[in-house]
Amino acid sequence: MSYLSRREFLAVASLTGTAAFGAFGASQALLADETSAAGEKKGGDIRYGLVTYNWAKDWDLPTIIKNCEAAQVHAVELRTTHKHGVEPSLTDAQRSEVRKQFEASPVQFVGIGSNEKFDNPDPAVLNKAIEATKDFIRLSHDCGGSGVKVKPDSFHENVSREKTIEQIGKSLNQVAEYALGFGQQIRLEVHGKCAQLPTIKSILDVADNPNVAICWNSNPQDLEAPGLEYNFNLVKHRLGRTTHVRCFDFEKYPWAKLLDLFVKADYSGWMMLEEGASPADAAEQLITQKKLFDKMLAEARQRSG
Repeated sequence: MSYLSRREFLAVASLTGTAAFGAFGASQALLADETSAAGEKKGGDIRYGLVTYNWAKDWDLPTIIKNCEAAQVHAVELRTTHKHGVEPSLTDAQRSEVRKQFEASPVQFVGIGSNEKFDNPDPAVLNKAIEATKDFIRLSHDCGGSGVKVKPDSFHENVSREKTIEQIGKSLNQVAEYALGFGQQIRLEVHGKCAQLPTIKSILDVADNPNVAICWNSNPQDLEAPGLEYNFNLVKHRLGRTTHVRCFDFEKYPWAKLLDLFVKADYSGWMMLEEGASPADAAEQLITQKKLFDKMLAEARQRSG
């Protein structure tokens, strides 16, 4: 079952009114309390998951669930356009079947990884992206997910950065308001020409609906001056339930430092493998990466005291 963290529930409830959140909100609050009790130390609710881009793009849904179970990876973000075929074209019965497959397993469906973006200056293109995002919101809800990943994404010739940032932020507010009615979080992936964290911070200043969160994406831009910790602190108050990471044995990114920051922030959510090139045996490598994650997270929690 999908759920919001306690802090996310309180933020959303403050915006909408707890009564308006209805039965969904009450159930999420109970689950959030259980999560809080389970994770007594800082970082106690950081867990590991898989984004189906790119390692699992050729796996159908039963294979995804089977391989994740074998690796003890208990969350999946389903990327659209891949073989598993969880798309807005699914009928109500097919959506119900997707939900049942996850509910019958220890693997949680955390939501849809869409490719929708809100930077295009053409109003027709922008409106199409907004409406498509609404389709994904309904799809994620129907299949048992808790959110939809979107992108910012680029800047355009003859359009000021400020205008594009404002457009992206306002569009995010619009889809986030719609998503509230379905209990879904809007997760802005740190991506594209907007991948510098100061840019993401500027977008979030416009996208002030608390149902807009960011999906940290472990990009090289995170390390730009003044450095990782400074850039992390710009946006840590808006982290969503999903974070994208690469292979933890990729040495060009300071994974230990990143885990220290997430533990110190008492992050509650999923650190999800999103890797480009597929290895010869992705299922076996997923097991390896889960073990690395467990080891490095334990070390980070130990360092935190």
